[in-house]
Amino acid sequence: MATDVLAAWRGAVKRYGAITALDGLDLEIHAGELVALLGVNGAGKTTALGLITGELAPDAGRVELFGGDPALPARRARLGVMLQEAELPETLKVGELVHLQTRYFDAPMAIDRTLALAGLESLGDRRYEQLSGGQKRRVQFALALAGDPALMLIDEPTTGLDVGARRQFWQVIRDLKARGVSIVLTTHYLEEADALADRIVVIGRGRVIAEGTPREIKSRASGRRISARSVLPLDRVRGFAHVAQASAIDGRIHLTSARVEDVLREWLAADDELADLTVEALSLEDAFVELTREPAP
Repeated sequence: MATDVLAAWRGAVKRYGAITALDGLDLEIHAGELVALLGVNGAGKTTALGLITGELAPDAGRVELFGGDPALPARRARLGVMLQEAELPETLKVGELVHLQTRYFDAPMAIDRTLALAGLESLGDRRYEQLSGGQKRRVQFALALAGDPALMLIDEPTTGLDVGARRQFWQVIRDLKARGVSIVLTTHYLEEADALADRIVVIGRGRVIAEGTPREIKSRASGRRISARSVLPLDRVRGFAHVAQASAIDGRIHLTSARVEDVLREWLAADDELADLTVEALSLEDAFVELTREPAP
């Protein structure tokens, strides 16, 4: 195993009865990188995380954490995990929860630093039951940090956070990465993956179906998006040659096409009142939808 590989799934297979959740997953996580693991519900993301935490065992293939078996406590000591859902003692204070978590590790992060990174400095004396949903997510993040991990698995971290808090969390993630912490992030906010990830891995049917930088993944979506205000009905514009998709939202018509110039010529010729025209590259969401679209029966 290469020294910079912190976690690896090597032909990993996991079945639940007749359902195959992972079907030969091959993936490596390298030191110093932030990987966004994306996939539709049921793609195998949660199972993949369960294998690398040692909670689950593969039915075939191998899973390695810091070069060994994830089921061994010594391997998990350098791993921080923030799951999408967590049950914590409601009556304990935030500071008590973090202090308790640090006692499981030989070389934990200082409690004050853990609270500061999670944005909890002013909430140390607040009982967990008194916190908002977003504040509880911050506590769960603090517990994942408590052992001063080399690798973090972070599952849907900004669920319940408002826009401002989400952006603050992004900066914390960037700061951790700058300190050398490697991170595997799962998120349904594709903007989050685009903003943070060095590498995006898209899985489907239990296998890797695409991986690359955010720019490389976005390039997998064919075409560009055109948006404008038009006097033409949507059905007329949808019928233009080379239009792949068309929709009307808030008084604007949005098109995607691999031949933008041809569409623009036809649209301008048909509507001399065309206004507020924009042309832009497709987003990570567009690429994700295209990559994970089920084939027609």
